[in-house]
Amino acid sequence: MQLPEHISIDILKSWGDNLGLSAGANERISTNRAYLENILKGGNTYYGINTGFGSLCNVRVEPHELAQLQENLVCSHACGMGDEVPEEIVRLMLLLKVHGLSQGYSGVRTEIVQRLVDFYNLGIHPVVFEQGSLGASGDLAPLAHLSLPLFGKGKVRYKGQVRDAAEVLKETGLEPMPLSAKEGLALLNGTQFMSSYGTWALMAAKRLSIWADVIGALSVDAFASKNEPFRHAIHRVRPHKGQIDTAARMLQLLEGSGIQTLEKKQVQDPYSFRCIPQVHGATKDVIDTVTRVVETEINAVTDNPIVFHDEDAIVSGGNFHGQPLALHLDFLAIAMAELANISERRTYLLISGQRDLPPFLAPDAGLNSGFMIAQYTAASIVSQNKHLCMPASVDSIVSSNGQEDHVSMGANAATKLRRVILNVQRVLGIELLTAAQALDFRRPGKTSPVLEQVYAALRKEITFMQQDRILHDDLVAAERFLDKDAEVFTGKL
Repeated sequence: MQLPEHISIDILKSWGDNLGLSAGANERISTNRAYLENILKGGNTYYGINTGFGSLCNVRVEPHELAQLQENLVCSHACGMGDEVPEEIVRLMLLLKVHGLSQGYSGVRTEIVQRLVDFYNLGIHPVVFEQGSLGASGDLAPLAHLSLPLFGKGKVRYKGQVRDAAEVLKETGLEPMPLSAKEGLALLNGTQFMSSYGTWALMAAKRLSIWADVIGALSVDAFASKNEPFRHAIHRVRPHKGQIDTAARMLQLLEGSGIQTLEKKQVQDPYSFRCIPQVHGATKDVIDTVTRVVETEINAVTDNPIVFHDEDAIVSGGNFHGQPLALHLDFLAIAMAELANISERRTYLLISGQRDLPPFLAPDAGLNSGFMIAQYTAASIVSQNKHLCMPASVDSIVSSNGQEDHVSMGANAATKLRRVILNVQRVLGIELLTAAQALDFRRPGKTSPVLEQVYAALRKEITFMQQDRILHDDLVAAERFLDKDAEVFTGKL
């Protein structure tokens, strides 16, 4: 399956296990490489191609040492530490690096790009580590680990096991591929670590944003709240797109609810119910904004120097600087954390003993503690998210003897964003459990047909809690339940 000229988050979400280079990509790469090889014959000096790197940019390297220069670069920059990057994100790194090099401005050989394609298709995933990138000069350390296996060094994860790259290459019939001029630099310079995390985060964010609406609607009926705040008239006079879309979805989700037809005693509902369109909607708008930025990035050329064969120039610049990503990944973390913040408040109210519900949703409160500590867990996770939402992008540390004197810290923004999103899923899972438990106390009352389908699917996996049991197992099952797309149960509303 060939990558299109322009890729989107939606395309990547549905991408299969096979990857291929189009004829156009092959032509762009080979034309650009031929230009580079020809211009190097002229004896001029070009950063990172026949010079040292970073603050060593003024040290010229002899022609017979250029291949060694590139491999030295990759080995010396493979300084990653910390946790191993999840395989699903490493696969995105491979795919996005292939797509970036396929733009035809990086000066690499077609064979190098094809080998990355081979890794993707064969499931040979280089072992990459979370820590080490400053988010400028590219994601140097993570991309170095991604590149080591090309010439038989480093570790890979293959068929579930971490093994030496050289051993797996031999087993799969692939020869180590020595690097040539410019190739190490092209592989290491780039934002594919940050942008892969960003791509994964947006896929998850869009899924959880829909779930937040579905779970919020279930909680609305579980708490016997009104649907009045979701009427279109309210939102057309404050026409933020996300707010309007959320309000409309809430009405669709609640359509046909028997609980909504019952008389309500309260004049108004708490903000965590009444302001779902405003809060969830604001997050949707941020997701849309960040999607535009990330899609621009993953279709860009982000290495350095850039080889412009069409302009007869090799130009050093700063496209590797992760500032656009850093700022927006921080923004997305804040927006997603708010879905958990408001979710935990709804959970708190559902177990509060109000609206004819028993305290802590326990059938025999006192003997049973019910969902008391589940709410503690949600509160703890929400608090952790608040710490994780401290922006990474406000920081910068000088590196490379002052040559790289402002960095984005986008890699740190990216990795903590993933932690925030995983936390959001856990908190939403807890709300889903409490909403379903509360709904059971509304029987024989019924919510809407759509929400009853969600409830029924959940109850196939997690039963009503008649008496206290080890809730950890239920919480984990609810978290995993949200790995599914909500639209499997609700359709596209």
